[in-house]
Amino acid sequence: MKIIAGLGNPGKQYEQTRHNIGFAIIDLLSARLNIPVDQSKFKGIYGIGHVNGQKVILLKPLTYMNLSGESIRAVLDYYDAGLDDLLIIYDDLDLPVGKIRLRQKGSAGGHNGLKSTIAHLGSQEFKRIRVGVGRPPHGMNVPDYVLGRFLKEEQEVIDEVAGQCADACEAWLQKPFLQVMNDFNQ
Repeated sequence: MKIIAGLGNPGKQYEQTRHNIGFAIIDLLSARLNIPVDQSKFKGIYGIGHVNGQKVILLKPLTYMNLSGESIRAVLDYYDAGLDDLLIIYDDLDLPVGKIRLRQKGSAGGHNGLKSTIAHLGSQEFKRIRVGVGRPPHGMNVPDYVLGRFLKEEQEVIDEVAGQCADACEAWLQKPFLQVMNDFNQ
């Protein structure tokens, strides 16, 4: 079993914002893998499908970013899944727009969705894809920046990066994550 969770905030007002890049990649994977994300449970919406004979769960926590761990923990508990079965996708201010970084473990790095996830899982040892959204311009506060939409010139780059992230997720369904990291971390 593989569980791929994309972090974001529910609601139309948050669609296509920097903070919702995880949701956008889950939507892309949903279309690519033909796994509709339309079931409601675990304080989120999710879909279940099979890829190469393996159960795959796509999850979008609806707890708002700061409580994402509640939803992720509920899915892991329900399916009796381990941290090895989990991959989380989220926005990262410390990477420039268009850069992705795959990691097997790590700290929250100030990201509230990751802080919640680490607290609810009791561990930092889970796979993740960090998607660079860059830093806010001088004088702009972080919440306004991450809850804002990408600039027109950034959107094309983000669309390409979302495709790379989906490619990495699909690769993880067939290969060890370490190999996927070596393939996708530039």
